[in-house]
Amino acid sequence: MKAIEVNNLSKKFKIKQKEKGLKGSLKSIFKPKYKEKKAVNNISFNVEKGEIIAFIGPNGAGKSTTIKMLTGILYPTDGNISIMGINPVRERKKLSYKIGTVFGQKEQLWIHLTPYDNFKFFGAIYDIPESIIEKRINEYKSIFELDEFINTPVRSLSLGQRMICEIVASLIHEPEILFLDEPTIGLDPVVKEKIRVFIKRLNKEKKTTIFLTSHDVGDIEKLCKRVIIVNDGHIVLDDSMENLKYHYLNKKIVEAKMNTKINLDEEDGITILKDKDYNLKLEVDLTKKSISDAIKLLDPNKIIDINISNTPLETIISSIYQGSKK
Repeated sequence: MKAIEVNNLSKKFKIKQKEKGLKGSLKSIFKPKYKEKKAVNNISFNVEKGEIIAFIGPNGAGKSTTIKMLTGILYPTDGNISIMGINPVRERKKLSYKIGTVFGQKEQLWIHLTPYDNFKFFGAIYDIPESIIEKRINEYKSIFELDEFINTPVRSLSLGQRMICEIVASLIHEPEILFLDEPTIGLDPVVKEKIRVFIKRLNKEKKTTIFLTSHDVGDIEKLCKRVIIVNDGHIVLDDSMENLKYHYLNKKIVEAKMNTKINLDEEDGITILKDKDYNLKLEVDLTKKSISDAIKLLDPNKIIDINISNTPLETIISSIYQGSKK
């Protein structure tokens, strides 16, 4: 049995259309017109037990709608879903004992309660014996170093502290599948890394299946072995992270602030994206040039500040999507 099975899944929404002018506004009220939008359009995929998979795409691609259908929050218009052999439409309560969810932009914790009280509350919802709840709270308290804020009301916590507590709350009942929708959004690098390390540990030790959406290339690179990319409701790529890295993540962006104006000529493997005043922005093709080659080209003695980053995920997705249309 697969952890997740999705066959020919679609979701349509009716969107009310507004008409211009006073007559149009009155007509919209009494005789509204609707247009149909397919947020998810006939997608199919499977996820194996114990897999960590990235389900990514630009804003409006259909990622969150898909997750909401997989977790029983939304009903599909067409198609079939099986989560650990459970139909989310007909058996949502049964499903809730098998899955955990974390939505980075939507809180599930009671903000006037402390994390400890929230964990106890969620444990009680899942009918977990008191002694087991305490054992799991202590385990996560140690892993995430929660002692400092476990008895502080959630409303007083930092974003990073709240997100860690959201993840712990979703794991109190030890779900077999964890759905993570932008779990590291807005977090500083230290907290991001702590969450990534824990997700890998959770997957390794408890064989928890992880279904992840994120705009952070770091999350995907460090956690996932497989990537599904969606755009405009369609799956445009379902491939291994290894292949994605080889074909699309082999470029870096180098941004530098110089103490003097320098004149650069493009070289094979180094593209000048910006050259204005004392600010330079280069794209480095790592299959042809190294980062050190780019820095030497800039002249290290003239660099005031430098930042090296991945190609934005949106750019990668756009490139893949355009290629799929050819």
